Amino acid sequence: MAFKGVTYRVIKALKEGTYQHAARGSIEDKNALMTGDISPEDLIKIIDRCNGTHHESSEHHEFKGVEVHILKRDGWYIKFYFVDPDTVFISVHPSR
Repeated sequence: MAFKGVTYRVIKALKEGTYQHAARGSIEDKNALMTGDISPEDLIKIIDRCNGTHHESSEHHEFKGVEVHILKRDGWYIKFYFVDPDTVFISVHPSR
């Protein structure tokens, strides 16, 4: 998926609340969206400032054919993938 499609889709999910959080260890450290340390609205502002240079993607390590997207901007690391109809956030945290 092209960068503009990725950002459109993730922002739409944040606005509509059609997202989930991947189950994983140390979720408190790795998902500030789930813990409420960042709001969907503030995350949208960060994503809006991204361009193609802030984006990378690769295949999910467990699920063949699922593309994982990473956005790095304004000191934030945002990792997610799409599974219709939802967006699944793996990590949302300040970069270290």
